[in-house]
Amino acid sequence: MPPIEALNAPDLPVPAGHYSHATRAGNLICVSGQLPMRPDGTHTGDQPFEVQAEQTLSNLRAVLAAAGAGLKDCVEVTVYLVGVEHWKAFNEIYARHFGDWKPARAVVPVGALHYGYLLEISARAWVERS
Repeated sequence: MPPIEALNAPDLPVPAGHYSHATRAGNLICVSGQLPMRPDGTHTGDQPFEVQAEQTLSNLRAVLAAAGAGLKDCVEVTVYLVGVEHWKAFNEIYARHFGDWKPARAVVPVGALHYGYLLEISARAWVERS
């Protein structure tokens, strides 16, 4: 088994809990659940769903970039969504970000999240290392 490395994106707030933004084991990158917190640490829980979705995907991109990856490297994405009424809007925003790439995905309806957030996204990516 390759060594496991903890990673934090330099442009995002340090995680408040006992976890890292991501871990890398060889070519595999596992991204912790990303919430729609702004890079300056302020919350978006009072913002419309679309604003929260855009921020969450931006945070996912930042974590992947810190690990030397991008959305096109994702092999699996899990989305925790408060309110199935947001499914259509989320799918449209998600498709815009991922473009033609369609990694495996699960969208899981959940109850309330911290700070009034309406979604959380985790992912796994694969990056060839030189």
